[in-house]
Amino acid sequence: MKNSLLELMKDRRSVRAYKPDPLSEEDINDILEAGRIAPSSQNRQPWRYIVFTDREEIRKLSRNTGLLGLSNFFIKDAPCVIIACAEMKKNLRVNKKDYYLVDTAISFQQMILCAWEKGIASCWMAAFSERLLARYLKIPKSWRIVAMSPFGYPEDEEGFYGKLLDRFSSGERRMPMEEIVQFWQTEDEKK
Repeated sequence: MKNSLLELMKDRRSVRAYKPDPLSEEDINDILEAGRIAPSSQNRQPWRYIVFTDREEIRKLSRNTGLLGLSNFFIKDAPCVIIACAEMKKNLRVNKKDYYLVDTAISFQQMILCAWEKGIASCWMAAFSERLLARYLKIPKSWRIVAMSPFGYPEDEEGFYGKLLDRFSSGERRMPMEEIVQFWQTEDEKK
């Protein structure tokens, strides 16, 4: 039996060039619903999402969010950008470990997979200035910005830039299973 979710995960890739076609309200809501229903530590659901669909606002966002004050140029033409935040009041902290990052990442990844299943591409981004972005968005001080992603229908990524991206994002470049997995064995099993 074919595992369609696993195949979807293997097929998914990060895309940095988007067609100008807008996403439907239904598709955006489905993507957000996938994030909303994600599991979280003690069901605290710390995630909060900010959605951009206005072209001019997305262009402004791309100019004001880059790491070290630089532009995030590849979001400027996306028809939708979603910013993943976490409300720290909802954070579970145990032994000095914060769970908001894991919880919000699970939620955001579910959104990215839902989008890909609909033919909508994305590119999880963490290279942004949280300070500049928080100031630009005027988010509450009790929120942390975890990630952001453009969402849209993939444009052909040809030429040098496309080849460069394929080099780094190809599923074929994934590490082999034996390099990342170790099955635990008791001392008796090792004999």
